[in-house]
Formats: sequence, C-alpha cells, structure tokens
Amino acid sequence: MHIHILGICGTFMGGIAVIARQAGHTVTGCDAQVYPPMSTQLESQGIALIEGFGAEQADIGADVFVIGNVVSRGKQPLMEAILDRGLPYVSGPQWLYENVLKDKWVLAVAGTHGKTTTSAMLAWILEDAKLNPGYLVGGVPMNFEVSARLTESPFFVIEADEYDTAFFDKRSKFVHYRPRTAILNNLEYDHADIFPDLAAIETQFHHLVRTVPGQGLVVANGGDGNILRVLGKGCWSGVEYFAGPGFGWKAVPVDATSFDVTLDDQPVGRVNWELVGEHNRQNALAALAAARHVGVSPQVAIEGLGRFRNVKRRLEVRGTVNGVTVYDDFAHHPTAIATTLAGLRSRVGDARILAVLEPRSNTMKLGTLKDQLAGSLKDAQRVFCYSKDLGWDAAGALAPLGAKSATHDDLGELVEAIATETRPGDQVLVMSNGGFGGIHGKLLERLARP
Repeated sequence: MHIHILGICGTFMGGIAVIARQAGHTVTGCDAQVYPPMSTQLESQGIALIEGFGAEQADIGADVFVIGNVVSRGKQPLMEAILDRGLPYVSGPQWLYENVLKDKWVLAVAGTHGKTTTSAMLAWILEDAKLNPGYLVGGVPMNFEVSARLTESPFFVIEADEYDTAFFDKRSKFVHYRPRTAILNNLEYDHADIFPDLAAIETQFHHLVRTVPGQGLVVANGGDGNILRVLGKGCWSGVEYFAGPGFGWKAVPVDATSFDVTLDDQPVGRVNWELVGEHNRQNALAALAAARHVGVSPQVAIEGLGRFRNVKRRLEVRGTVNGVTVYDDFAHHPTAIATTLAGLRSRVGDARILAVLEPRSNTMKLGTLKDQLAGSLKDAQRVFCYSKDLGWDAAGALAPLGAKSATHDDLGELVEAIATETRPGDQVLVMSNGGFGGIHGKLLERLARP
C-alpha cells in the first residue's frame, strides 16, 4: 500500500511514517516546515519528503492519504483536492490503531508534561528486559536513535497526546489507542487554541480512562488534584498511584542523580542514572509501575533505568565553547520551564544559568499563560526572550524580573546579546518546541569568535 502523509514532519506523524515503512508500505509525505531531528530521521529511513501542500500531490498514486492535525480546511490546496475528488483519507491516530495497535497490548503515556520522556523510559525498560517493544514517542530516544518502530512483540508503548486528532475528528488523539496500561502523569491547562478551559481537557482525559478495560491498569499521579478529579468521575480498571500521599510508588532523593524507590512504604531499590530533577523521578515511578503491569519486576526495571540516556532536546548538551555550555530543551509551558530550570540547577550547582526562550507553542503564542512566565524563569540569572510575531507584550510579561530580562525580535541581535553576556562557566539553556532558527549552532559559532 502507498500512503501519503500530510504533515509528515510532526513528531507523531513522522513516527507513523517510520512504522508504516517498517510494515512494508510505500511511504511519502509533505509538510511546510522541516527541521531536525524529524527531518533527518525521515531521510535516514529513505522516506521521500515534498515541501508544501500542492494540489498536484493528489496524483501521486497514494492508496490512502493520512492526515495530520496541522492540516485545516481552506489552507492546504492538497487537502481541498482530496476532498473535491473523493480520494480516501484517514487521520493518523485512526490509521495507527487499525493497522498496528488493535493487535497489541498498548501502554499509553498521557499528561501535560513528561509524556515523551516517560514513554521513552518505559520503552527502554521493556527493551532492556528483552521484551522488544514497538513504540512511538514524540521525540528521539537516545537509547534507540529513532522515534518509532514496529516489532513482533505484543507490547507497544505510545505517547498519548490530548491534542485533537484532525480537522474532521475533534476528539483527543489518545481516545483512538485503547490502552490496556495507561499512565496519567499530570494535568494542567494547555492547548489554549483548542480547549476553552481545564474542564474541557479533564473531559478528554476521562474519555481515555473509559477506554481502559477492567483487567487493565491506570497508573495515576496521586499528588495531582486534577488527575484525581478525572478518576473521581469514574474508573473501571485497577489503579496504582505514584508521587502522592499514602500508599503507592514514591521516590526518595539520595543526591542529584540517584533516588530510592518504595512501593507501599516498602523499599524496592535505588535508581542511579544520568537524569536530574523531581519531575524525572516522578516520570520514572510511572514507568516502573507500568512495566510491572506487563511482567517486568521493579528490580529489573530499576537496573534498566540506570542505562537510560534520555531523549534528544531534553537538557541535551549541544556544545561547550570557551567554558560556556549550551543546552537544547523542549520546554514550552511555564511549568515545564520551571522544572527544567530546577533540574539544571541541581546538576550545575551555583553556576550562572542564562535562560533563552522562544514562546512558540500555540498556547504561548496566544499569551494565555504569559502571567506565569516570569515566575517560571525566576531562578535564572539572565533571561532572553525571542519576541518576534508574538501577539502580546513579552517585555511587559517579564517585567517582574527587572533588569535581568531582555526581549529581542531579531534573531541575530538575540544571539549577539547572549554571547556578549556570557562568561566561562555559564550554562545557556535554550527552550523551544521548534527549531528556533538554528540558534544553538549560531550561538556556538558566535561564542567561538573573539
């Protein structure tokens, strides 16, 4: 079968492309903006990319067009041609369920934050335990070097996104996956472009809970009141809690990169790994609980976590020049920004942190959470914000930070301002859910010049 994917360079749709190729299908695709790591991953898999959504692609000979949620009515000529000519099309999540997931034990990882990292952890634990899982995550796990794969294993780990499915299916993606094991990591207001309020997101999360079978398991953050409220609407499967009061899975920090795990107040083992931060300890607890549900003992899983190498763009070191280290991170929500800063602080001690932010997600572009932004960045010594094309006043939002914040709407000027400010020992934390104009390489190049 020949499938042509619209929006192929999104992390989810790119993963579908890889899985479809591994399943033996002919795969092509198109998108408007491409950047690593997804563009390079697709090229390495031999998947042909077409720039743009031209109507002529309707004649490419595809048996079905798989539609990403970046596609909307009236904006892409190709979609209009597909509709006008009555060509077969389907959403990405529906294609994935009908062609892959319906025959698998699905382990789905949902939550506002930590989905990608937790999915990668869980896939690696199963891999390390010789279960050879299939998986699809919204990033590139360093243990695998590819964001998705299809195997003969009965187990499949998937990052379960609450974003809508397609322009013709406004349910959250994760409703299609029908997991037997579901992680509910946390829940906050996000995706302001499609959800009017937190209650609307909670409704979608409860739709996910409704799909878990009675013999399944929900692994839930017991310290998150919003998650508890979702479960309070009804749950018909087993539940295990982590990171909350009372019994359940807990993490007791030993130092920056190790912690003890307990289950119902009984010691389980100690994790020694490369990751930092309380958020990653919670991610690990969720992964341990989910892995136990498919038969991996906590002791074996803990050993596997010691070999986990994280995901690209999660506090990923892009280079060090003249004593200045530049990191790349995907943080795109005030809570994620704060936890990423806290994690880096635990790693670098008293070193200066220069935070560089591109408010690129739809929620951030709308300015919905702008009043939380200054508070999330307060632990950085200097803050730089790329303000191009924002519909709100970034300087005003960051005003509570005083003189330590600066905004720039020109990328070159931003790079120069950061480079001028740095000194040996500084840690430059770049945060964006996009390519950020290649700022990491440009900054490293500038730091190398006198």
